[in-house]
Amino acid sequence: METVPIQMPDGSTSPVWLFPADESRSRRPSPDSPRPVVVLIPGLGIPGGYYDVFAKELAARGFDAAVGELRGQGDSRPKPSSASRYGYHELVSVDFPAMFEVVRDRFPDGTPYLLGHSFGGQLGVLYAARIRGRLGGLILVASGTPYYRSFRGTMSPGVLLGSSAMSLTANLAGFWPGDRLGFGGFGRQSKVLISDWSRLARTGKFLPADADIDYEERISRLKLPVLSISIEDDDVAPASSAEHLYGKLPGADVTTWHQPEPLGHNGWIRNPTTTVDRIETWLHDRA
Repeated sequence: METVPIQMPDGSTSPVWLFPADESRSRRPSPDSPRPVVVLIPGLGIPGGYYDVFAKELAARGFDAAVGELRGQGDSRPKPSSASRYGYHELVSVDFPAMFEVVRDRFPDGTPYLLGHSFGGQLGVLYAARIRGRLGGLILVASGTPYYRSFRGTMSPGVLLGSSAMSLTANLAGFWPGDRLGFGGFGRQSKVLISDWSRLARTGKFLPADADIDYEERISRLKLPVLSISIEDDDVAPASSAEHLYGKLPGADVTTWHQPEPLGHNGWIRNPTTTVDRIETWLHDRA
């Protein structure tokens, strides 16, 4: 494993971890058949280092892999404060290009596939909409939108009220103090990011602050392979939530799979075997 730090314009730094493939298991890349490079983007409040087991499993199967830490999370410094002004748009227009530059420098003969977990999948869809054609595909694991109407039963009003309360709290405090709420509190976050997330929960649309493009329109025109994996016992991103996210890509070649093991929203990360089995098959089908 290699670690490469990247620095953002606001002075914050975030690492990118690189996991070269086991060469005995990988195929030699060629101009007509480049090797997939799987770039993992964490969920909200989940440190990038937590995905090392999953990345190592991909590398053991013959895939180059990378994990990009999200700004303000895990080993990124400094932590969000009232001075933080970044949201969805800045992450995908500033941070992601820096991450993928590191990946392309280290694995120049590979084609990057973005694997986004939960919130990371939302960002992945926005990034794909910006760069159009520079990804081999998207892998969305336990990833949907927080749009309240995509949840069923009593969860729907709970998501609406909860997301609104999070945005209000973040604006009053100057940041979202999720680190005080434990592992399920989505971590300490920029108030702009939480405002973007809450707006998505209320409207079902990607309308990030300071956007320089119409993300919804760009997303609707995406044509690329997508694998969407929902997980049994996942209350954060159930299959209906996942459907709302990939449903925004009518022109994409979408493959869906429901992981039958009751691994919940995060359990698949540290128990990766069967999920990687499905990803491996899908990637080989793209070659």
